[in-house]
Amino acid sequence: MSVREKFDTELHSSQDQLIQLSTMAVDALGKSVSALLNHDIDAALEVIENDVKINRLEEEINDRVILLIAKQSPVATDLRRLIVIIKVATDMERVGDYAVNIAKETIRLGKEEHLAPIVQIEKMHKLATTMLMQVIDAFVEEDVAKAKEIADLDDQVDDLYGQVLTQLMLAGSEDPGKISQITQLAFIGRYMERSADHATNIAEQLFYLVRGRHYDLNK
Repeated sequence: MSVREKFDTELHSSQDQLIQLSTMAVDALGKSVSALLNHDIDAALEVIENDVKINRLEEEINDRVILLIAKQSPVATDLRRLIVIIKVATDMERVGDYAVNIAKETIRLGKEEHLAPIVQIEKMHKLATTMLMQVIDAFVEEDVAKAKEIADLDDQVDDLYGQVLTQLMLAGSEDPGKISQITQLAFIGRYMERSADHATNIAEQLFYLVRGRHYDLNK
């Protein structure tokens, strides 16, 4: 096997690991929201326990890519691709962290009946999941047009987050006794909004990979 063939093999393996990491992170986010909606403490605990697998895989990807850069000294598109893999892995690991945070808030909420903004939070999750799955497809296909659509969906998530905060503020003024749940739901809304932001970050990294320039898709 030639040097180039070895490099390509390692590169493809790193990309495969990245797709695996992304799938695990999106799955964790889905399980955390399901646990929230169903008041499922056991499922929330499972999300927390499984986070170590996401963290370990991100570390493996980083170590593999750094070693590949050190041994092969890639340039141009090859180097950009490796750098982007590390950055995307970091973004996806953070999505996994937000899933853990939501799971922890779910445990704090317990069996308490949810306030109305839970509906908007569920909608935020559906949009964020669409964004994360679409941006990984775009990354694999190197499809910048598909990546650009992510920014439009992010605006919808931001709007929903604004609705969540407005409704929570109103609920707090009407029933101060609900302040604990109001605070926890506000945090959950923020974690969901940040998960969508990471999808946009990945879309921006794809533009950098394909075009060699940095773009701000939130403008």
